[in-house]
Amino acid sequence: MNTQSVYERLPWPLQDLACTWAGRQRYRARFTPHFERTLAQLESHEDASLATLHAYQQGRLVELANRARLHVPHYRAQELPVFEAGDDPAKGLREILDAFPVLEKQAYRDAPESFLAEDVPADRRLSGKTSGTTGSALPLWYTSESLAEEYAVVWRLRRRQGVRLRNPHFTFGGQLIVPLGQKTPPFWRTNHWSHQTLFSLYHMTEENLSAYVDAMHDLPVTYVEGYPSSIHLLSRAMIEADRRLPAGRVKAIFPSSESLLAFHRRDIEDAFSTRIYDRYGTSEFAVSMTGCSEGNLHLDMEFGLVEVEATEETDDWVRGALLVTGFANDATPFIRYRIGDVGTRSKHPCPCGRAGEVFLDVDGRVEDYVVTPDGRWIGRMDHVFKEQLEIAEAQILQDDASAIEVRIVPRAGFDAAAEASVLNEIRMRLGDEIRVDLRRVREIPREANGKFRAVKSRVGGRPDNGTAETDRGGEG
Repeated sequence: MNTQSVYERLPWPLQDLACTWAGRQRYRARFTPHFERTLAQLESHEDASLATLHAYQQGRLVELANRARLHVPHYRAQELPVFEAGDDPAKGLREILDAFPVLEKQAYRDAPESFLAEDVPADRRLSGKTSGTTGSALPLWYTSESLAEEYAVVWRLRRRQGVRLRNPHFTFGGQLIVPLGQKTPPFWRTNHWSHQTLFSLYHMTEENLSAYVDAMHDLPVTYVEGYPSSIHLLSRAMIEADRRLPAGRVKAIFPSSESLLAFHRRDIEDAFSTRIYDRYGTSEFAVSMTGCSEGNLHLDMEFGLVEVEATEETDDWVRGALLVTGFANDATPFIRYRIGDVGTRSKHPCPCGRAGEVFLDVDGRVEDYVVTPDGRWIGRMDHVFKEQLEIAEAQILQDDASAIEVRIVPRAGFDAAAEASVLNEIRMRLGDEIRVDLRRVREIPREANGKFRAVKSRVGGRPDNGTAETDRGGEG
């Protein structure tokens, strides 16, 4: 019997206790002394000039580039020169970056171990995976310091809005925290350590949403975080029931892990009577952008660099594929990494008044919902494939609520056991009533933008008035 099965058999109060224990462990892993030091340094830059930020970037890039040339096999093979800081930081940054060829995702996929930094001991490395924008799982390595630095940029954003650690908050994430068979409220559990209420995404039927709306009004909360697709479903229910929250109850909404669409922002801000502050980040710890009051994204310049390969340009902005260079991931450095997303960088200072590089949008993954026979709308299904290294790509198609087709491009080693594992992950989220057809294919057709949607549904499609604003990131 696995951990999830044991958890589902526990009575509700003990499930709360399990969530609290897990929350305490996450808190201790994330909010370390290194987190505190990094956050203090970040906040000391709040009023820094662009020149000051470029000088800081140059120092970190020099350190990163020299570590890479000495200790990372992929970069060591390129016979790079010794890097030094120059008197003109902006020019120095460009000269260092130009010494490195663009890193394609395929190069990392083919030999991920060649990117491991040999000066980081194996016992300091933490391992993870990312599904990427095409459903293809990639192994990742990082350190506790990497995690702390990412949460420092997240919490600089949150502290700007008056939010503090362990303030009461609502989370709408992919955790399976309420057994699928539960038919009555509460469809949430509590992590008492962090004063966090975790809501199930897998019980959001039309008849159940009124209980979620009641919770929005009744439970203690300072901010809301999680998947915008699910928060949006709830927002529509709040608006239709004329039960918007009063202004001031929630300080801010922090979406994460999937694209925030224009109609998401409109309805969520209406229902919760507060502003959304978005964030773009990646599992590789290679880039971070955080939202402002103008709805733009500011590059967290202390965390990394972003180049734009221009495909469109005007006097006001430049748009193209993003090349990211991260400072935080000391275990697996990514330098000039083509992350797979497209962004639009402004050529003008942001009206909010903050210095630094400003992006008007980042286009990442846009997915539909899966609709189940009992009326649940489930967003963000790529978790199903996150642990499946035997899968190159995957896509879910749905023509009606009775069934889904799962297209899989298999790698070597994808066998009956791997197929059963995928099916089990799907059943855990969608239940047993829906028919699931697994189909192996050689390739998955792309959309006009060169990507494909992880989920395409005729019954759970996105409204066509939505446009992508940003991709994943934030606190899960």
